This record gives sequence, structure tokens and C-alpha cells, in this order.
Amino acid sequence: MDVGPDLLKLEDGRAVTALNWSQRRAELSDIIVPSEYGGMPPLGRVGEPVLFCSVSVRAWDGVVYETYEVRTTFADGKEHRIELSLWIPPGEGPFPVMLYGDGCWYMLREETVRHALERGNIVAAFDRTAAAADNSVRYRETGLYRLYPEASFGALSAWAWAYHRCVDALLQMPNVRADAIAISGHSRGGKTVLLAGATDERIALVNPNNSGIGGAGLNRWKADGSETVDSFFHSGNIFWFGDSFAEYRHRDGQLPYDQHFLLAMVAPRPLLLTEAYEDYATNPPGTYAACQATQPIYALLDHPAHIGWSFREGGHAHSAADFLALLDFMDVHLHKRTVSRDFQRALFPDIDSVLHPVLD
Repeated sequence: MDVGPDLLKLEDGRAVTALNWSQRRAELSDIIVPSEYGGMPPLGRVGEPVLFCSVSVRAWDGVVYETYEVRTTFADGKEHRIELSLWIPPGEGPFPVMLYGDGCWYMLREETVRHALERGNIVAAFDRTAAAADNSVRYRETGLYRLYPEASFGALSAWAWAYHRCVDALLQMPNVRADAIAISGHSRGGKTVLLAGATDERIALVNPNNSGIGGAGLNRWKADGSETVDSFFHSGNIFWFGDSFAEYRHRDGQLPYDQHFLLAMVAPRPLLLTEAYEDYATNPPGTYAACQATQPIYALLDHPAHIGWSFREGGHAHSAADFLALLDFMDVHLHKRTVSRDFQRALFPDIDSVLHPVLD
């Protein structure tokens, strides 16, 4: 199945190798990030995180809960603030971190936090909508848009930027393993996580959940019921993206990239796609096909096991099963433990009849 533009060929026609991969990665970024997402916000500078509170969690022996304010200052003197909360396990650090930005949805359940702590991970959580409200009518009155009202970046870029600034803060904390920060998010938060992980190589492990179109799901090949560019106009959520993406309404098959570009930008770092078979709108077979298209890059970079997927029964949710798959993947790649789960099992034996080319 030809999913679209070739990852293994430079723009000048030369073959991609391990030695020139950084050049190809930069090319992929230049093609997809400005066009689909409207570029990224200015970085700014994050100062030392400001500790608001630090308390012991009575129900969990030795666990400490801390809340910080992450302050970003820009060159023009403007400032943005995000609240970041941490659950820290007992014992001697530093520890790997699971960073979760969907604080607006309360999907991070107590059971998941407990499991993560028991495996020796810090759990960090924040609300990505502090960087831009998830509101098509008023989003430009909030967050980064209040500071930069003429900005061209879409809301997904603002939310990804918030992940980056929380990483800035985490890297200043002595109990955090700087080489072991994993990020996760669901749906629009999954799109955010894939963009954040693709554009920040400090992030060690990337886990978009049910991310769909604009995330890991292909644009050129779709299963029945999949979203299209037009779908985001009907839902009112086209503001998540850049203006150029919106111009491809009814022309998904003509986009000059596909989502395997974004997956490949994570390589060779560990990347786990968690999906649900009955989540039809997110095009789960298209995500699987994107993984297959990206595997040659991971093989080229000598890390074929660093890309994985976990599909479950059911629909659109960030379930306990999805989080457990992530924790297993973190066990393998951040803790160097052995797990019984197969993260590369063959799926969709009839994929050629499940996925259909988009003909515009």
C-alpha cells in the first residue's frame, strides 16, 4: 500500500541514511508543521518552577503530591503561566515521568496514578487549555492568543507548546530523570501529544491515544466512518489547525504530506499508538497503516522495536487498558524491564479492503 510521499527519499532525490536522517527529519518538519498546524508559538524562557504546595498522600505510603507554577517569559516581556501537579513515588530518584496534559477532561483516574507510582514513575498533570481555550468562538481571547492576537498557529500548536514548557520545568527538578519523560493524551489531546513529541526531541517516549485525523490516522487512506478535513468544519474544530490545512476541505487526498511524516519525526525515540477498533472516526486502520509506513525509518535507525501499537475493543475513550499499555511500554523502554505484551502484533489482515484511497 502506497501511503503517500516517501520517507526514505530526501527532497533532492537522494536516499535517506542513518547519517543524513537529521536532514530528512528537518524536511518533514518544514513540510507538515507550518502547513497542517500553522507553525509553533515562540519558545519563551521557563524560569525555576514555583512550588505552591507539597504534601504527603495519606492513602499511599511515601507518596508526595506537589503543585508548581510554570512561568514562561517571552523576549518582549510578556508572560504565560501553567499549573503543573506531580505525584512522586517513594524511594530514591530520579524517576521516569508520565506527563499528561488532558487535565481539562479528568481522564487520569486514581487507579492509573497508583499503577504508575507502583512501577516507579512520577505522574505529572496539567491542563493544556491554559495555553488556548478549546472554544471555537473565544479561543483567541485566551492563553497565548491573548499575548499574540495575530498569531497564525492553531490550537493544537498552542497545546503542544504547553507540553514543551512543562518539560522545561520538569528538567529543572532533581527527582526527574531527564532522559525518561513520556507524554500521553487522548483524542485532540492525542493529536497534541504527537505534535509535541515530533517537535521536541527531549521527550523520550510519545503516546497519542485515539488521535485520529490530524494525529496518527492517514489522510489519503481512510476506513468507513473516518473523519475528513470537512468534518472539522462541521464540528467547529477547524481552529485546531493552521489555515493551510483548512484549504484542503474536500481535498484530503491532495494534502502534500501524510501523518506518517509526524510519526517519523519521533524516530528513533519510542512511539506507542493506542487505539480502539470501534473508534471509527479516528481511522484506526489508517493509524496501523501509518505505523507500517514508518517502521522502515525505525529499522534504518537501528531501533525497530521502538515503534509499537496497542489496539483494544471498544470506542473513543482513554481507558484503563490504554494506560496499562503505556505503562508496559514505559517498563520496556524507560525501565528496561521485560513484559509479555507484543507491541508489534500483526493486525487487519484484510487491510486492503478496509482502507480506501481518497479520490478528490
